[in-house]
Amino acid sequence: MQILDGKALSSKIQEEVALEVTELRKKTGRTPGLAVILVGNDPASHAYVAMKKKACDKVGFYSVTHEMPADISQDAIEKTIEMMNLNPNIDGILIQLPLPEQIDTTKLLELVSPHKDVDGFHPFNVGRLTTGLEGFVPCTPLGVMELLEAYKIDVKGMNACVVGASNIVGKPMASLLLNANATVDICHIFTKDLKAHTRNADILLVGVGVINLITEDMVKEGAIIIDIGINRTEDGRLVGDVDFEKVSEKASYITPVPGGVGPMTIAMLLRNTVESAKKRQG
Repeated sequence: MQILDGKALSSKIQEEVALEVTELRKKTGRTPGLAVILVGNDPASHAYVAMKKKACDKVGFYSVTHEMPADISQDAIEKTIEMMNLNPNIDGILIQLPLPEQIDTTKLLELVSPHKDVDGFHPFNVGRLTTGLEGFVPCTPLGVMELLEAYKIDVKGMNACVVGASNIVGKPMASLLLNANATVDICHIFTKDLKAHTRNADILLVGVGVINLITEDMVKEGAIIIDIGINRTEDGRLVGDVDFEKVSEKASYITPVPGGVGPMTIAMLLRNTVESAKKRQG
């Protein structure tokens, strides 16, 4: 069994991005800019945004966070997005999810310029991903593919099972695997006999937010396990959706939580933003 070390790879990618920022600044006099919209007081959202801000500072980005109260109006957020769409110093716009119930999330995601949509959530970019065309790809599934490539894992011809069908992770993950010529099986809350699907997988990717959803008897010997889930236990530990201790005994490769997919998400956000800056500068 080999650990897929997302933390180490993320650090390497951040170093590469920092070099690209330096080169871009020399050639154009501009620094890549990332703007984040953060609504409400959700501790997890604030923690994620703080980590993103720290990473931006590390690679030399200009970054700004628009913090808004939980009772903010739809119109106020829309005006902020429109302002950022027009701001020439902003190359990437990120709306931290989830948003309060009174906010129409879909409408906001559609309002972000597709050319600044570094999260890859705009229907324009979703469509390009589905059809195998170039565009911004959601950072978490993109990070998974980058991790697999770094360890020279080619999914072509593999039976891949994606557990979780969210727009943020599951669906784009399935599209990336399909584009890489894997045979893809997608499972969700209404799937009957989950175990029957997971035991057939050469590569199993799980991201639903349920502690120990995937147990030893649900994976086949030698499978590649990608744990995208992140959960906090009652004693404060961070764990994934996979029973790591026991499943790792059967896996050929496995991602830890923390230190696996999580760091890759931030690395891909940085890469998407610097790529946006380079394209916008021609």
